[in-house]
Amino acid sequence: MAERQCYHCKQWIDDKAAHDCWTTTESALTGELAEDLQEAWQRLRETAAEFGEQRIYASHSSIMFSRKSCYFFVRPKKSFLEVCVFLDRPLKAPQVRRVENPSKARVANIIQVRHRDEVEAPITNWLREAYDLQDQRTPARPRPRTAVKKKKATASAKRKKSAR
Repeated sequence: MAERQCYHCKQWIDDKAAHDCWTTTESALTGELAEDLQEAWQRLRETAAEFGEQRIYASHSSIMFSRKSCYFFVRPKKSFLEVCVFLDRPLKAPQVRRVENPSKARVANIIQVRHRDEVEAPITNWLREAYDLQDQRTPARPRPRTAVKKKKATASAKRKKSAR
């Protein structure tokens, strides 16, 4: 019999057995949504599921989509779906509400979706890009250059003065 280890509680369970160590489920997070948001959610989920093999699971207040790691998640709100897409670059588009830098290698692009018709290009292209990005090894973004320490600059200036 095939078994798998639960991602959250680390318990070994039968592949065919139902297991819910968290009280959160997709249906619990999306059940109270308005009809427009329900349709937008279904379209997001279907679009992502077509990309290929991945894990789709509910965690706390979000629904995660992951391969090796989470490449995007959806956080259902009362009036919109907050979609967070992890890319290696910030997006500059009217759909993007804000951009955050959770790590050196990835940028979190936050998008609000209010209707099913919004789940089309360029949003679907960004989701696909995030999915495909998992196959590439992304180097960490370079750190900004630091200024020369003042102590060194003043020490060399003192040496120059004393040599005169």
